[in-house]
Amino acid sequence: MFRVTREFHFCYGHRLLNYDGKCRNLHGHNGKAIITLEGDRLDALGMVMDFSQMKRVLQKWIDDTIDHKMLLHRDDPVLGYLRERGEPVVVLDVNPTAENIAKLIYDYTKAQGFPITEVVLWETESCCATYTGE
Repeated sequence: MFRVTREFHFCYGHRLLNYDGKCRNLHGHNGKAIITLEGDRLDALGMVMDFSQMKRVLQKWIDDTIDHKMLLHRDDPVLGYLRERGEPVVVLDVNPTAENIAKLIYDYTKAQGFPITEVVLWETESCCATYTGE
């Protein structure tokens, strides 16, 4: 089995609803998504997938969709206020935890037909969450 892995860096803000801790407050992170693809065969060039193709597709989506945006649960009461002021928000049906953000990235990567096996989302230098699929 062959694996390739690429890191993607982005910034995002969020907060957790119904959480009894600091993360109940609006705050931001410098995130790092580590995306791993896997294949039992290589293409004609000897690759699982070209790193530049991963960057072209996935970095663009990350930049357009979640970079420098507030990721909030659809029931977050601050959502209306931010929208009224034209702030960029991403509305999720789940709490925007590191686990759920890793799954969001995984699901997009899989929908692009990439042979994904894992997304590790580093929320801080010492905390990460991993999603490996169903």
